[in-house]
Amino acid sequence: MPSLDDLKKRIKSVKSTQKITKAMKMVAAAKLRKAQDSAERGRPYSEKMQNIILNLTKSVSDPENAPKLLIGTGKDKIHLCIVMTADRGLCGGFNSNICRLAKNYFKKILNDGKELKIVAVGSKGLDQLKREYGNYIIKKISFKDRKKITFKEADVVGKVILELFSEEKFDKCILFYNNFKNVITQIPQAQQIIPVEIAKKSESDIEKNFYEFEPDEDEILEDLLPKNISTQVYKAFLENAASEQGSRMTAMDNATRNAGDLVDKLTINYNRSRQASITKELIEIISGAESL
Repeated sequence: MPSLDDLKKRIKSVKSTQKITKAMKMVAAAKLRKAQDSAERGRPYSEKMQNIILNLTKSVSDPENAPKLLIGTGKDKIHLCIVMTADRGLCGGFNSNICRLAKNYFKKILNDGKELKIVAVGSKGLDQLKREYGNYIIKKISFKDRKKITFKEADVVGKVILELFSEEKFDKCILFYNNFKNVITQIPQAQQIIPVEIAKKSESDIEKNFYEFEPDEDEILEDLLPKNISTQVYKAFLENAASEQGSRMTAMDNATRNAGDLVDKLTINYNRSRQASITKELIEIISGAESL
C-alpha cells in the first residue's frame, strides 16, 4: 500500500495534469470556432467547382480525347493514396480513424493484385503507416512549422500529384481525410480526385445550367482541372483542421473529467490511509498507557 507522502504527490501530479488538459480544451475550443467557420465557407466553393466540371464534361465534344485528369489513363493498375493527417497528437482518434480507413483500402488494393503508392501528408499519419506500409511510401510532406495551412500549402501537395500524374506514375488518386460534422463526430473520407468521379453524382445533384463557353469546353477543362486538384486538397486541409480541433477538444474534456475522477479516488484513499494511521497511533498510545 502506498504511503501518505506517495498519495499526496500523486494527487498533486494528477491535479497539475488536469490543469493542462483543461487549458488545452479551452485553446482547442477557441481554435475550433475559426477552423469550423473556414471549413463551412470552403465547402460551397469546392462543390461548385465540382459541379462546373461535371457540367463541362457533359458538353465535351470528343470524350475519348478529353483531358487525362478528367477521364484518367484508362487503366486501374496503380493507385496513389494521399493520406492527410495532423502533425500534432493529443487529439483522440482523429489520426487513427483516417489511417484505419486508408489501411483497409490498402489491403483491398494489394489483395486485388494492384500497385500501391502512398504520399503521407502529416507526421502522425506517417508514424502509423510506416510500420506496415513503409515500402509503399514514396513521399513525405509535413507543414509542422506552419502556424496556419493556406491554399499555398495545398498547392504544394497539388503540384506533387500533378507532377506524378504527368510522369505516368499512377492511374488513380484518392484523398484520405476527416470530414467535420460536429465536435463529437468526424467522418473519415476517401475521395477520388483523379480521374474525376462522375458516376457517383446523380442528375439531381448536378446543376442543370446551360452556358455558351468561350473558348471551348476542352480548353477550359485543361485549365480548370489542375486547379481543382489543389482546391480539393485545400478543402481536405480545412475539414481536417476543424476535425482535429473538435477531436482534441473532446479528448481533453474526457481527460479532464477522468483526472477529476482519479483525484477523487486518490483523495478517498489518502483520507482512509490517514485515518488508519491516526487510529493505529491512538491504539499504540492507549496500549502503552494501560501497560504502565
